[in-house]
Formats: sequence, C-alpha cells, structure tokens
Amino acid sequence: MSLKNDLFLKALKGETVERPPVWMMRQAGRYLPEFMAIKEKYDFFTRCQTPELASEITVQPIRRYGMDAAILFSDILVIPQAMNIHVEMKPNFGPYLPNPIRTQKDLDSVIVPDVHETLGYVMEAIKATKEKLNDDVPLIGFAGSPWTILCYCVQGQGSKTFDMAKELCFTQPVVAHELLQKITDTTIAYLKAKVAAGVNAVQVFDSWGGMLSPTDYQEFSWQYIQQIIDALKDETPVIVFGKGCWFALGDMAKSGASALGVDWTCSARNARYLSGGKITLQGNFDPARLLSPPAVIKKMVHQMINEFGKDSYVVNLGHGILPNVPVENAKAFIDAVKEYKQA
Repeated sequence: MSLKNDLFLKALKGETVERPPVWMMRQAGRYLPEFMAIKEKYDFFTRCQTPELASEITVQPIRRYGMDAAILFSDILVIPQAMNIHVEMKPNFGPYLPNPIRTQKDLDSVIVPDVHETLGYVMEAIKATKEKLNDDVPLIGFAGSPWTILCYCVQGQGSKTFDMAKELCFTQPVVAHELLQKITDTTIAYLKAKVAAGVNAVQVFDSWGGMLSPTDYQEFSWQYIQQIIDALKDETPVIVFGKGCWFALGDMAKSGASALGVDWTCSARNARYLSGGKITLQGNFDPARLLSPPAVIKKMVHQMINEFGKDSYVVNLGHGILPNVPVENAKAFIDAVKEYKQA
C-alpha cells in the first residue's frame, strides 16, 4: 500500500518537505453542513457505533477541503463505555456518566475488556474509511489520555476544574492509580487494534493535562501516556497532544513520540526551545482565530509556518475546531497551507 499523499507521514519522520502538511482537530464534524444533516437523523453514539456513518463523517472534510490526513470520527469516551462504565451524550450538555467512579467498590465493576468484542465497530469503521479514502491520505486513530478519561469517569461530566477527579487522586491514590492502569491497559489494546485495522498514525489527547501541576502531571498523567507510547511506537507514529502542558514538552520530546501537539498559548519559539528543537511539532492556531476574515487567517497561517519552520511541523489548530466557524474560513486555513511558499 502506498499513499498518494504521504506528506503527513514524512513530516512525522522529520523528512524535508515542500510545505508542511495540514489537518484540523475535530475536522470531522460539527461545523460542516453535511455533518449536521447526519446529526439530525442519528444520535451521537449511533454515529460513532455505525461504521457506515462514522466512515462517511470521517471523509466529509477530506472531500470538501483536501486535508493531508483524515482523523477517524469517534469519541474518547468509547473507552469507558467498553470498560463497563455507562456514558451518555446529552444534547446541549455534553458527556454525562450517571455512575461515577469514586470508591474502590465503584472501581471493582470496571473491567479491562476484550476490545475486539466491545469496540469492534471502531475497527469496522476504520476498514470502511480506508476503502472510501482509497489511499489518498493517511488515517489517524486516537484515544484520550488515561488522566483525561479518569476526569470524566470520576467527575461524571465536563468541568472547568475537575475538582472531584483531583480529590480522588489526592485522597485515594491507590484507587486512582488502579483506575488509570485499567484505562491504560484498555487504551493500549484499543490503539493496537486500530493499527492492525489500518490507521497510519495515532494521537493521544491529554485534553485536561494542564489541570495538573507539573509534579502531579508526572504521577497521574505522564507515566501512563509513556506506557502507551512504549507499547505503540514500534508499530506506528504516536502524536501526543497535551493541552496546557507546555511544562512537559521536554519530557515528551524524549518519550519516543513522533510528534507533539502544542496549544495556542505556547509560541512556536518556546515550543521548539522547550522540546529541544528536534522533534516534529503540531499546532497551534487559536481555533477562535478561524472567526477572523479569510484574508487575515491566510496571513496568520503563513506567519505561523515561518515561525515553526516548514520541516518537522504539522499545521493544525491549538485545539478542536469550533462549531460556529464558517466553512469558507476553514477553507482559507487549509488553502493557506497548500499555497505556502518559503520566503
């Protein structure tokens, strides 16, 4: 199998490229009218669990904009679902877990599942997506970091502080670490199954890593992400994106990951410096900046590429695309990268 466009994989290897590759976190989804048409007919987890729908949603942005990589439409919370933790997605509210894990007794019912039995629909979606992509661009699989998954499992919903998740870690560390290890073991098996099903790279989203102090980050998040990298790095490129985790870029750069995601609060110069200047970086356009006029977006994107440098760099947002971004503004972002010429 050879991809018609392997720019993304070249950038992950640090090879010299004509221009950097581009994709957007959450590119498959809520800002696209063709996605909204599917959303009106099917609820959230039906879209995730139906291979035909998930694959269709995955390729929609590729058809419209021609990014250099597709990312499988799914959700990080399919992992706790598979682990016997009930997860709902409530409209206009977000994730809701009615039976949060807050004691050893709660934890006893949490399993490390056979991912082929519980998450087989994801592997089927990968196969269906690969057919639709027809080797045009690589496909990215993803998972949440164990800490980020724990946040939802303990808090029971989204939060600005995840105070209950932190309380569990600091008052019942044995329970917290056991839950984190169960999530880690499930995630490793899940990502390995995704690689076997055909994804070309994987990304670990540590969306809530920045909630922890640098010391607590090492204990409750990073050591588990490192286990995931160690288990997968010889099979596929691993990208780690920790939102608000600039303080960990040095450790992340030595981890065996192929690339590190950077959010918009960390400058290109600081990110290169903190990560040692050798590893591929991905990011870091402020998603809200896609609300700027298209001409401004293009200018800012070219400036961003100049600051990161065209090699060992993947153009992306600093977090997921917002639902209210006009489609022509998303197009301006992608086009700006494709039109890039080194000054």
